Amino acid sequence: MPAIMLRRTLALAPRPRGFHLVTGELLSGLPEIAGVGLGMLHLQLLHTSASLTLNENADPAVRADFASFFSRAVPDGAPYFEHTLEGDDDMTAHLKSSLLGTQLSLQVERGRLVLGTWQGIYLGEHRHRGGARQVSALLWGEARP
Repeated sequence: MPAIMLRRTLALAPRPRGFHLVTGELLSGLPEIAGVGLGMLHLQLLHTSASLTLNENADPAVRADFASFFSRAVPDGAPYFEHTLEGDDDMTAHLKSSLLGTQLSLQVERGRLVLGTWQGIYLGEHRHRGGARQVSALLWGEARP
């Protein structure tokens, strides 16, 4: 079987603080995924104040609950943070990014991501105004017959 290997940097539009479903936005930047019979897609967010995670894609209340939980668990402006040069949300954004992670490895089969029925990829934007975000995507696998 011929192999497919591709690395591309994908741009995500700026978003406000919160958890945003970005599965479609990421896949639209990788049309070559349709040509993969069996393989992997590795996504790495190139930032330290946002995160990538896989979770519920149907009910927006789940994303709102994620935001509520992380706002309470890691509050802005806590007096014990020293790294605050870029504002009260600076250190909290870094902590949330480390807790959730910045990378996902997902299986590809017959030109599609192998996801559960209700799974989607979230961008966790942990700054009030984080700006555009970059994701390095590495796709590899066997070409579809």
